[in-house]
Amino acid sequence: MEYIEAPRPPASPRPFTDLPASGDDRAALIVHRTPLSYLMLNRFPYNPGHLLVIPFREVSDLTDLTAAEQADLMGALVFGQRLLRQVLRPDAFNIGFNLGRPAGGSIEHLHGHIVPRWTGDNNFMPVLGQTRILPQALAETWEKLSAEAARLSASA
Repeated sequence: MEYIEAPRPPASPRPFTDLPASGDDRAALIVHRTPLSYLMLNRFPYNPGHLLVIPFREVSDLTDLTAAEQADLMGALVFGQRLLRQVLRPDAFNIGFNLGRPAGGSIEHLHGHIVPRWTGDNNFMPVLGQTRILPQALAETWEKLSAEAARLSASA
């Protein structure tokens, strides 16, 4: 209920640029930063732990990334999958990019999705009630993921 009743932050025309510049990774839900990209919890997740992998530089397509940005983004994506596997222990993952509005891209800034999946996680609620159930608050998920991200980064 805390998540449902919480006030929505004002919409930003450039959220993926503004959030990392805010100086408050907890409020921004950023769990890990690399030199050229970052991982954040999706504010409107498909499943608990749904992460976004985002380059710091605002581009709209994978082909717009430099070779260094491509390598960094892929490294962040792999790190995010490893992080979720360690903390949430999902059975599987959906990983991908929606490139362009017709493909489901709602924000022009390039971003990938890392969605943890569990056997039987798709129940009747999304289908009949058009409602998703999140068994863990975003703040609690952020705490667990950011702590483990710091531990994994230190051991790398």
